[in-house]
Amino acid sequence: MPRLYADRPQFTSYGLSCVRWNPSPMQRPDHHNEIQINMLGRGRVTYVLGDRMVHMRPGRLTAFWAAIPHQIIDYEPDTEYFVATLPLAWFLQCELPAVLVQPLMRGEVAEEPQQDRANFDSGLFQQWELDLKKSSKEIREIVVVEMKTRLRRLALALESPKGGASARASAKMPMGGLNKVEQMVCFIAGNYMDPVTADDIGKAAGLHPNSAMRLFKRTFGTTLVEHLTHHRVFHAKRLLATTDQKIVDIAFSSGFNSISRFNEVFRQLCGCTPRAFRAEHDLAGVGP
Repeated sequence: MPRLYADRPQFTSYGLSCVRWNPSPMQRPDHHNEIQINMLGRGRVTYVLGDRMVHMRPGRLTAFWAAIPHQIIDYEPDTEYFVATLPLAWFLQCELPAVLVQPLMRGEVAEEPQQDRANFDSGLFQQWELDLKKSSKEIREIVVVEMKTRLRRLALALESPKGGASARASAKMPMGGLNKVEQMVCFIAGNYMDPVTADDIGKAAGLHPNSAMRLFKRTFGTTLVEHLTHHRVFHAKRLLATTDQKIVDIAFSSGFNSISRFNEVFRQLCGCTPRAFRAEHDLAGVGP
């Protein structure tokens, strides 16, 4: 069974994949620029994903954007589950409903609401695992289509019956914008701990900052700066909950240029101070 090795380079891509896992302790968070789709057959797995603990439940497909740092912190012996990955660019080409795309890009987890698809999903993942061991380009293309279709089913299941037009609208990619958007999100995911700006992000994609901000907003419904800030706050919250690092050190290592700015943004997004958050979410027993 595959597992994460501590010397694996940060932000290394998995590409299109599907493997059967037995969980093991992760010595550090992993992050990679694919949509990760999990299917737990039996047992229990708990991740720290960004800023929260996520409990994977047996029989329910889950999906999240794996550029958000994620780390297994607890699991039940004899747990077995499938992990599939779909490159972000291919995911964005699906033009899936915004009810799925936008939460994933904000670092949230999408979970299948009902358990009645467990047998169907188990069969799908088993087939994907077998197919992706083959060298056939045609078979791989079929797997991509099936992954996209399964995600579309997930999006439909997540839609509220009373959802408005905005909830049902597809997150369509502007013509020629896919590569630019992927370059921007990759740059943010790989550099948010540094003092980067919207100008830097636009330049990384070969765009004027104003064009970059318009394209990003039109695609994800959030601004470049908001997305960058969320990455930094996710990082800070994970460190607050899992380490005993000083808060000022966490602020600067998360990409903030001052402790006052960090405290201001943290309170705006989290509704509490970093110290209060650490006291409430002390996952590692490190204390305040």
